[in-house]
Amino acid sequence: MDTNVVKRPRSNQSAQYLRQTKIPTLMFETSVEADKHVSLVIESLIRENNSAGTPTVLGLPTGSTPIGVYRELIRLHNEEDLDFSRVITFNLDEYYPMDPTSIHSYRRWMNETFFDHVNIPEENIHIPKGDIPREEVEAFCDDYERQIERAGGIDIQLLGIGRTGHIGFNEPGSSRESLTRKVTLDPVTRGDAADSFFGLENVPMEAITMGVGSILSAGKIFIMALGEHKAPVVKRAVEGEITEEVSASFLQKHPQAVFVVDVAAASKLTAVETPWIVGPVEWTPELTKRAVIGLSEKIGKPLLKLNRDDFMGNHLHDLLRHNGEAEAICMKIFDEFMQGICTHPADKEKQTVIVFSPHPDDDVISMGGTLITMVDQGHDVYIAYMTSGNIAVFDHDALRHIDYVDEYEATFGLATEETRAFHQRCRDSLATKQSGDPDTEELLNIKGLIRKTEATTAAIAAGVPREKLRFLDLPFYQTGKVTKRPIGEDDVHIVADLLSDLNPGQIYVAGDLSDPHGTHRMCAKAILAALEEVGEAVKPEVWLYRGAWQEYDPHEIDRVVPLSFELMHRKKLAIFRHESQKDAARFPGSDKREFWLRAEERTKKTADVYNNLGLPEFYGLEGFARWRGQL
Repeated sequence: MDTNVVKRPRSNQSAQYLRQTKIPTLMFETSVEADKHVSLVIESLIRENNSAGTPTVLGLPTGSTPIGVYRELIRLHNEEDLDFSRVITFNLDEYYPMDPTSIHSYRRWMNETFFDHVNIPEENIHIPKGDIPREEVEAFCDDYERQIERAGGIDIQLLGIGRTGHIGFNEPGSSRESLTRKVTLDPVTRGDAADSFFGLENVPMEAITMGVGSILSAGKIFIMALGEHKAPVVKRAVEGEITEEVSASFLQKHPQAVFVVDVAAASKLTAVETPWIVGPVEWTPELTKRAVIGLSEKIGKPLLKLNRDDFMGNHLHDLLRHNGEAEAICMKIFDEFMQGICTHPADKEKQTVIVFSPHPDDDVISMGGTLITMVDQGHDVYIAYMTSGNIAVFDHDALRHIDYVDEYEATFGLATEETRAFHQRCRDSLATKQSGDPDTEELLNIKGLIRKTEATTAAIAAGVPREKLRFLDLPFYQTGKVTKRPIGEDDVHIVADLLSDLNPGQIYVAGDLSDPHGTHRMCAKAILAALEEVGEAVKPEVWLYRGAWQEYDPHEIDRVVPLSFELMHRKKLAIFRHESQKDAARFPGSDKREFWLRAEERTKKTADVYNNLGLPEFYGLEGFARWRGQL
């Protein structure tokens, strides 16, 4: 195993082990490559054991991280005859209490995501039970451990990692010797699960989980982390000290544990963030820019005030040796930043622009100032809303709109027995729905209309007329649940038809690409696949923007659009039109600020970064990255 490679992967370099990690850490360029690697190892063991007539025992997790692995294993079963009939599985955990038929149950999730699609015998599937009486939980947990022993132990344990560093539900404070047991969930863990449960109040307080000791007894362990939001805890787990506060750190002592990450999840590791510290690097323009910006931020000096001593005292002497004098390097980067300050984002000649918005509010939240600027400058701007966003509407908002329509019809003599019955049916559905249950199709349609009308008024506030709005309602989103289908041909064709119809000179795509299963990433995947489908007939400039939760780091930005106080005010007025997302959004994520406040503070922060680098001072800046041909 070569653990001395420090260069970031390229398209012809599928993976590499990173230096200075206490757990062997294998970094892939994309989550798809990571999924395929783990699937290949599991496939190889199953085929080897099948040939010898022996079982393969797998420890399996739930959550968004392993979905790609499960889909690849299903493909291998369907297309390459991978036989799972001798496979025995033990799942890590289950919420408690939890009805196994509930949409929130891990048993149901595993059936729908994996077990229903392969030929593992039912008697070989083991999942902690969330519906047993409380007084029987301890005995059940003891028996779960014995069942693992009787199966011969787990051959391969697959894990994800939570933001608290937990594996399974082994929250901070879990001991190295802990076994299967009932635990109390950490507030951070419950908060991360709130979206799937349609609200924090619906997330159980407890769970049954295999212990750290149970996990460490496996023969081989793959722990996976995908996306930027996992980067801080990955660093703590693989470069920090072993501690009960990060249960994943116990894997440092396992002889066959491998951390599998994509570039985004590895971004805080020393070998990726500052690779020049751990060994020789290839000083590409991107790496040079990142190193110099990092130096400026670290020592608090503008770019053009950095000197040779600053470089020599911060492990960057090799950069000077390769690229010349400090002043020349800094001037080049300064000039690149200056050239990227763009007051005419769609150029000066009139052209057609499409802003793709994954949800009905991403356009104005993320790039509302740029959108308004392009409209003001006379460009033909269209907005394509890719999904309905219907699951993000509170029940009380739906009820308010039902009441309004009911009163409206009564006031103007438009009510009929049929409409009155429909309204009552919707009210009854809302009244009888259990906490966290999905909506009926009728309610989803009502909530979708709420988001659609809000998006329309917001677009008009930004200067985009109703006739230039396109509501694509892509099929992948239409599950009524947080978990979505994979992007399919129908999704791609819808986007391709729009591109062919409008033939834009420029398009804007939500660039939150580090989240492997988020709606933004899936929408981006559909757009880029559609661009391939239309081929040379449609060749727009492609610009990526970030959503409500992230902003680009300065070294990633290719273009910024300045926002004045007045332009920011107009942007906020457009955001305010999304009334169902005002005050408290249904899925706020870990950032509890309102969207208009996030948008303002993000753009101000980017402006502050530029100012600190010694660049012109602005009220706010919206940052964009040029798409370079890879998702």
